[in-house]
Amino acid sequence: MRCTSVVIADRHPVVLQGLTSVLEAQNGFKVVACCSNGMSCIEAIRNLTPDIAVIDIAMPGLTGLEIITIANSEGLSTRVVFFSAMVEDRQLALSAAAGAYGVILKDVPLETLVQSLREIATGQRLLPLPSVNHVISSEQKNIAIAESVLTVLTERERQIMRLVSEGLSNKQIGRRLNIADGTIKQHLHHIYQKLEINNRTVLAALAISHNERGGFLEDRALSVHCD
Repeated sequence: MRCTSVVIADRHPVVLQGLTSVLEAQNGFKVVACCSNGMSCIEAIRNLTPDIAVIDIAMPGLTGLEIITIANSEGLSTRVVFFSAMVEDRQLALSAAAGAYGVILKDVPLETLVQSLREIATGQRLLPLPSVNHVISSEQKNIAIAESVLTVLTERERQIMRLVSEGLSNKQIGRRLNIADGTIKQHLHHIYQKLEINNRTVLAALAISHNERGGFLEDRALSVHCD
């Protein structure tokens, strides 16, 4: 059996120790690093290139979404799995949109946890349905979850999200859409609040992931209309 290398990152030492003990007792897993903050986690992913990184969504230093954004932007091959005590539907949608390979709740049976990681090691994506505490592996459902994150945005906000993903500055976006720079800032503030993120890097990563998953931020969304 091929050995799957794993980095574990969690704020709580007891979780780090417990998850490490569980995986080291299984055949086919090797824990190569345990991290207590986001910065040490991304450094471990860069330096060790593990097959899987099991990360608490609410890590200090860098959040789980920021870690996966950095990993994706640098082309790192590690499959990121979020491990959380509770996941709200919006968090789940953001995780799927960012490209997470799985979201696993901390109260699942050990057998389910281990089996889920084995399936993720083979390339399967495992995400729970919103408001349901079980794991599924349907790619169609995963895409639907990812797309649901955009339902909270207006058409104008989707336009700006796409242009941010193209690397345009606020002034460039304003010229493209023929609206003031200050209006762009207001729209971005509202987008960050709705998606519960805090910077344009994460926003761009979400937009790029959406395009890769089906292109529903298509060109027709750039038709200019009155705000």
